[in-house]
Amino acid sequence: MQADPLLDLAGPLRPAYEAVDWAATPLGPMADWHPALRHATAMALDSEFPITLLWGPERVMVYNAGYVEQIIDKHPAALGRRVQDVFPEAWDAIEPLVQQVFDDDPPGLLEDQFFPLDRNGFLEETYFTFAYSALRDADHTVLGVIDISSETTTQVLARRRLELLGLLGDRLAGVRGTAEVLGVTTEVLAEGVADMPVAEVWLPGLSQRTSGGVLPEAPLDELPAGELLLTETPTGRVAWVPLGPYDEEAGAQPLLVVRLNDMLAPDDPYLGFLRLLGSTIRQALERARVSDAERRISETLQRSLLPQPPEVPGLVIAARYLAAAEQAQIGGDWYDAFVLADGTTVAVIGDIAGHDQDAAAEMAQVRSLLRGVVLTAGSSPASALEQLDTVVQGLDLGTVATLVVTTISAPATDGHRTVRWSNAGHPPPVLIGAGGGARLLEATPDVLLGLIRAPRHEHETDLAPGETLLLYTDGLVERRGISITDSLGWLRDVLDRSPARAAEPLCEHLVAGLSPALDDDIALLAITAGGVAA
Repeated sequence: MQADPLLDLAGPLRPAYEAVDWAATPLGPMADWHPALRHATAMALDSEFPITLLWGPERVMVYNAGYVEQIIDKHPAALGRRVQDVFPEAWDAIEPLVQQVFDDDPPGLLEDQFFPLDRNGFLEETYFTFAYSALRDADHTVLGVIDISSETTTQVLARRRLELLGLLGDRLAGVRGTAEVLGVTTEVLAEGVADMPVAEVWLPGLSQRTSGGVLPEAPLDELPAGELLLTETPTGRVAWVPLGPYDEEAGAQPLLVVRLNDMLAPDDPYLGFLRLLGSTIRQALERARVSDAERRISETLQRSLLPQPPEVPGLVIAARYLAAAEQAQIGGDWYDAFVLADGTTVAVIGDIAGHDQDAAAEMAQVRSLLRGVVLTAGSSPASALEQLDTVVQGLDLGTVATLVVTTISAPATDGHRTVRWSNAGHPPPVLIGAGGGARLLEATPDVLLGLIRAPRHEHETDLAPGETLLLYTDGLVERRGISITDSLGWLRDVLDRSPARAAEPLCEHLVAGLSPALDDDIALLAITAGGVAA
């Protein structure tokens, strides 16, 4: 019996075509196939591009060698079988598209369409770009479907993973502290659930496990940098990616722990993606460790530059300094308080532009210069600021700052004291009554220190026993999107309602009401006359 000519076109698929009992299929013997089916089969077998045909109401499959690469171990059993029997796991997605063609309403080109396929021994996440077209007879009746397709799984997964890596890199670029690295990384990993159904970063002494037992205990042995350990667990396949050396003190190693997607093979691209994630996180942690060390050093330096308030008979002086959360805990916010020979107390609050070592150095320089000016020029705040301006600009220091210089006189016989102040562009002091009620000392401020030499104005008010003078930097009141007028009104309301009015408890009350993540440094200096406790 002479072989069917179609078999001569089948190439490497010839044994598979010959093994099918075509007479037992809905298509019947090859020699009896409809001319349109024979023509389409010849075209498909002669093409290197993946092509499959779905013929007749039974949607019987005929395909070429290129298509075998897409269905893998479903071949050769798929030849001559109904598509719904070959792809039961994907039939809900395939059937409506095929029906559209038979309804003479083909869906056109479909790009990167997801199909769950069981073709490698497990249900796999796959993507295809394809077009379904009609196979017709002479009167244009639709007899079948021709599917010309290209698998895009590799491209879709690579694009998805690159986007997550890019997002993680961008989000970590400006992160400084270890805790912030952990927070940002956790947020970004949550967006990668398609590749990492469960993912956690374990940092000794810092992170908390949140997977609820889905992830197992860490391996006992240290993992070398750049290595990846893959383990099979009762809940699935888990990858362990080291993020640094073993911490002997904590008895643990920083790790990225990922429960893999069961629908993806743990191939080189998948594991390479996890290694790149680990490398990105590890580099951010290394930067954060340096930043944390700088933060600790900077905080020590900053606080060493800020004096302890002096003990003054008849006055209680309290001070606080809080660093911004996103800075290296060193900046230009400062305070000073000292007593002159005539019993006058000088209190200063200021803010040098910047948040770095230069700002701290300028702060120390300005503080020392101001002390020298006051000691030589006397206790006039306006005169002190004018002479300080002359020195700063004469030495070409380049310093720009806001500050308030105040003097508090020795008490009169009735215990009252006179407060004089001069304001160089700084938020106004606040006077808090002994029985409550706050008043902003809102005399028009002069220009900032270091801009131009200009006359400075001096203002005066009374400080009665039990009253408190509060000096502060702008970090206490300034908020994004809120005007300074509204911010000062907020501060006045807070102080009006505060049960604490004396210096020390007042500072404690203000600090307790602040967010842990400060946008800016804050310095506070509070002085209560008469030592009245709240």
